[in-house]
Amino acid sequence: MRISTFSSSLSALKNAGFALFTAFFMLIIVLMLSSFKKEKRFTITENKAQKRVDILVDGKPFTSYIYPDELMKPVLYPLRTTKGSLVTRGWPMDARPGERIDHPHHVGMWFNYGDVNGLDFWNNSTAIAADQKSKYGTIKHVAVKRMSANDDRAELEVTMHWQKPDGTNLIKQDSKYIFTTKGGLRSIELLTKLTVLKEDIDFKDNKEGLIAIRVARELEHPSNKPELFTDANGIATGVAKMSNDGVTGKYRNHEGIEGDNVWGTRSKWVNLNGKIGDELVSLVIIDNPENVGYPAYWHARGYGLFAANPLGQKEFSKGKEVLDYKLKAGQSVVFKYKVLINSGSHLSDEQVNTEFNQFSKPGKK
Repeated sequence: MRISTFSSSLSALKNAGFALFTAFFMLIIVLMLSSFKKEKRFTITENKAQKRVDILVDGKPFTSYIYPDELMKPVLYPLRTTKGSLVTRGWPMDARPGERIDHPHHVGMWFNYGDVNGLDFWNNSTAIAADQKSKYGTIKHVAVKRMSANDDRAELEVTMHWQKPDGTNLIKQDSKYIFTTKGGLRSIELLTKLTVLKEDIDFKDNKEGLIAIRVARELEHPSNKPELFTDANGIATGVAKMSNDGVTGKYRNHEGIEGDNVWGTRSKWVNLNGKIGDELVSLVIIDNPENVGYPAYWHARGYGLFAANPLGQKEFSKGKEVLDYKLKAGQSVVFKYKVLINSGSHLSDEQVNTEFNQFSKPGKK
């Protein structure tokens, strides 16, 4: 009887020990599993030494916010499709065979203007002669205010200063970029607030502005003849006739106007359709009803400049409209734009209108 009781007690101890061991083992497994955090789809990383912020999706590059000394403003560069194709021109940062080498100030995606209190912020570059620099303004990166990333999006908030040639700050620019992706569609929302500092500001009507992208050669219009374009300072830039091999771009706006005829028209969006290799691509800029001068005039050239400009009304209307938008010291203005980069198909008017309607909801931030 005593032996039986002892055996039962020993068996109970073994069972208890096994249960305790099992519980301890499971706890170790749980702790190990919890230490392996799921990687977020979006990542965003600042590199102050290289003067850039990199945005990645699933570990692959989307774009970068860069502000090297050789650029006269911060830009997003380069822009890529979900398949990794470059939709922006490489030159002068990273030249690719067969590209145009005109307009060195056209880099990636940027935001600036051609006449701010008489200073040209648009055309400034290292190509401007020293004795002409007094006519040009520079936009300087100040700080990254906030970065965030998760499975749905990455957000970047930055501050810049619009400066005179002597370094005096004219305007404080606070910009928020929102990067998203769904299927083959990537999007960038830009919310930019310009705050005037000590001097009143006059954005005199000028065709050079406001949000712009210089597109890859494949997305340009086929070139039929050489052209010459002159800026507000009288500097002429030639655009040569080139081989049209692989050049497939065509603009189309909300009203159904296509090709080079889009230039100088008002519209709430413009869609640039083309093909990079075997990949169908749509690149879209969407205006917002809350913007000054809405709907924007389009400074969209067949050679690859794709820009929306709500402030250059006199230039685009041949003098029928004049804006000369002004702000007093301390006042602010906000501009909102959305850029779509679609891979695998050309976006239809209906699809772009859906994106426009979502982006245009009152008070959307």
